Amino acid sequence: MKGVVFNILEELVIETAGIAGWNSILEKTGSDGIYTSGESYSDDELFALVSEICIALDMPAEKVVGIFGEYLFEQLNARHPTFTASATDLKTFLFSVDTVIHGEVLKLYTNPNLPRFEYQDRGDNQLTMLYRSPRKLCILAEGLVRGAAKHYGKEVSIDHPVCLHNGADHCQLDVSIK
Repeated sequence: MKGVVFNILEELVIETAGIAGWNSILEKTGSDGIYTSGESYSDDELFALVSEICIALDMPAEKVVGIFGEYLFEQLNARHPTFTASATDLKTFLFSVDTVIHGEVLKLYTNPNLPRFEYQDRGDNQLTMLYRSPRKLCILAEGLVRGAAKHYGKEVSIDHPVCLHNGADHCQLDVSIK
């Protein structure tokens, strides 16, 4: 996972639990907490941080990762506003993630190990996103979609009938835009 993700996670934890909370989490995981945005770090290190955050906040992982996904979108968009500038609406933006957004990410970072998306257009306000990634961060993807919806001034509901965590080879995110 790229250091920028760790940097943004740190920002969220400090906003929520303060610098002492972040330092306590680092101590419990044995991490030095030094992350360079373009460098790659172990997924296991990220998962260990999230696990300790869940304990510190007394929240389930699904909730923490979903909240982080929303925050991650906001912070990535603040760092790279051109990613959303070309899409005039949420659905157009979501369709651009795999080709346009991930294409730009590949220009910024070496070996970012991005998830793959396939799309099924189901009408004006309906979209199915098929998510594939060995990281199985589908809940983070849901949070990112909710973050994008907020950016575009929309609400979404996301149904997740197929999931990697249940043995499938992909996750199916059925997005309804309101």
